[in-house]
Amino acid sequence: MSDDVLVAATEPGQMVVAPALDEIDRQIVAALSRDGRLSIRALADQIHISRANAYARVERLTGTGVITGFTATVDPLKLGLATSAYVTLSLRQSSWRALREQLQAIPEVKHMALVGGDFDAILLVRAADNEGLRRVVLEKLQAIPEVLGTRTALIFEDLGTL
Repeated sequence: MSDDVLVAATEPGQMVVAPALDEIDRQIVAALSRDGRLSIRALADQIHISRANAYARVERLTGTGVITGFTATVDPLKLGLATSAYVTLSLRQSSWRALREQLQAIPEVKHMALVGGDFDAILLVRAADNEGLRRVVLEKLQAIPEVLGTRTALIFEDLGTL
């Protein structure tokens, strides 16, 4: 598409191209972000477009990777995950690829982001209790050779997506 926009390099030599989105596309993404269970009919009615147009646009947004999936938002407390924390990691240089695979094997790690600043990565960790969090940080994360150090910030209250 000639209106596509170059956004960023994901790895050396690889670039991410974001498809051009119009206002209707943005409304569709916003509506499905609020409620991923919306039917095509309800989505079309909400945005004031035809069902065929809504279907074609959702297919295009999914096919181009703008929409990457539909998930349920869950309450970690009701899942028995009463303790949550952000854990920052200092890493050996260029070790994040190997680290990623190791973190995927730790079910308490819910999210990882590579960042710039005083540390290299930040994790969202959810555990049943403080003992579970201690076990993840001290026995699992600090045992990974690529991890040089950790810092933990407890989450007192999760305010959700803003």
